[in-house]
Amino acid sequence: MNSRILIITFIFCTALLFSFKVSEIIGWQSEYIKVNKDGSLIYIPDEKGNIIPDFSRVGYHQGKQHFPNMSIVKTISPAKVGSSQHLVQNAITEISKRIPDKNGYRGTILLKKGIYNIPGTLHINASGIILKGEGDSANGTRLVAEGKGKRSLISLSGNGIRKETEGTRIKIDEDYVPVGAMSFRLESTKGLQAGSNIIIYRPGTQNWISDLKMDQIIARQGTKQWQPKEYDLHFERKITKIEGKRIFIDNPIVMAMETNYGGGEIYQYTFDGRISEVGIENIFFESEYANDTDEDHGWIAIQINKAENCWVKNVTSRFFGYACVSVEKDAKYITVKDSKSFEPKSIITGGRRYSFNNNGQLNLFMNLETTEGRHDYVTGSKVLGPNVFYNCKATRTHADIGPHHRWSVGTLYDNITTDGEINVQDRGNWGSGHGWAGVTQVLWNCNVKRAAVQSPWVSGKNYSIGLQGEKYAGRLNDKPDGEWEGQNQSGLQPQSLYQAQLKKSNNKP
Repeated sequence: MNSRILIITFIFCTALLFSFKVSEIIGWQSEYIKVNKDGSLIYIPDEKGNIIPDFSRVGYHQGKQHFPNMSIVKTISPAKVGSSQHLVQNAITEISKRIPDKNGYRGTILLKKGIYNIPGTLHINASGIILKGEGDSANGTRLVAEGKGKRSLISLSGNGIRKETEGTRIKIDEDYVPVGAMSFRLESTKGLQAGSNIIIYRPGTQNWISDLKMDQIIARQGTKQWQPKEYDLHFERKITKIEGKRIFIDNPIVMAMETNYGGGEIYQYTFDGRISEVGIENIFFESEYANDTDEDHGWIAIQINKAENCWVKNVTSRFFGYACVSVEKDAKYITVKDSKSFEPKSIITGGRRYSFNNNGQLNLFMNLETTEGRHDYVTGSKVLGPNVFYNCKATRTHADIGPHHRWSVGTLYDNITTDGEINVQDRGNWGSGHGWAGVTQVLWNCNVKRAAVQSPWVSGKNYSIGLQGEKYAGRLNDKPDGEWEGQNQSGLQPQSLYQAQLKKSNNKP
């Protein structure tokens, strides 16, 4: 009898252990996104039709092209004595004058190993140039922000401004266009065609701000209540198809368009001054500094603005006060990957140590690492998505990762690991009135010390799915909770939402 019981117990335990192993292999799926056997995704809409949007069409050529391997047309070595700035800048200027080929490429400048002292800023203002080193370690190609002066070591920027094409405004003819939508109806499609560059315009209105309670921020010295015209949002998109009065777009709606909050319009635009096809690769950036709280030294290693379809890969920065890479508001389709930001030097307070900063649209940051940062993977005010931070790590952090202030829209934080916090919340009167930091912010399979994820009173939701770590109330604990699912439950499938969506979109990984 005892042996029979032992056998039954053994079989039961073995079956139970097997079920646990199978569960670990199979994992679990979100209630918001299901995975078919063929890897395709099913999006589960909420009561208004909103879904978690597709974040895959971001970065260099929306992830559909690999970075080009341009031929080397200029090779330089560091100056034997003194500054190398003129050597590098002269090379950039020389290659900028070359006639680009049919793909818009001018060629690669190879910086041989060694130390390049740069007392000022290097400017790249033309398309089709790669600045490439021979390694992103201190023994490779090492660009040093020499001496004093708060500045960017490299400024990659075009010129001009985005201009609305007169007479092209058309109203959206739907009471509600949900998050995730890839098409919507207009009052007319006159003058539009597939390939047209458009802005999807969502006006800021007083009733929207009042319903968000952003005209009721508890004031302290310097607090500014939100003003409607400061929250007009302009999302850049391209029309892919037109059927009757319905247009289809290349990237999804990431904030619902609502008639009761002013509805929306589209208009055509031009931005003739942007540069493209510029890459910075395999370089080690370092700033000189006087002491650990010095702020009169190199501030940003690489700053990007007024550019599209550009990239940074395999770079490392050390000792800069603000960022390794800062992507500004007029930059889109930028990829920053396989890079590191170490040991920034500054006072540890606001406006410092934003290791990888994004203020632009449709950008991808992936495979990154930081130490001693404050806001390591971060967006600023009214940053318009989709944007993605994927597979990034932060250690010895001094503040939180996430949308920093004033309504960032549509960001995916996918497989982010930090010994600090990721927060999506109403920041109240921090700063000059940060308020609601963002909407349609998705934390997917992240590992944190703790996180606060709240949803705003109106106009959308924020999500924490498969997060490993503590949940806490945030700065203001009377705010609506975000959509939490699977906290501290391992085995989320797909492991990466970005990669699964990229595969589904038939993009190249």
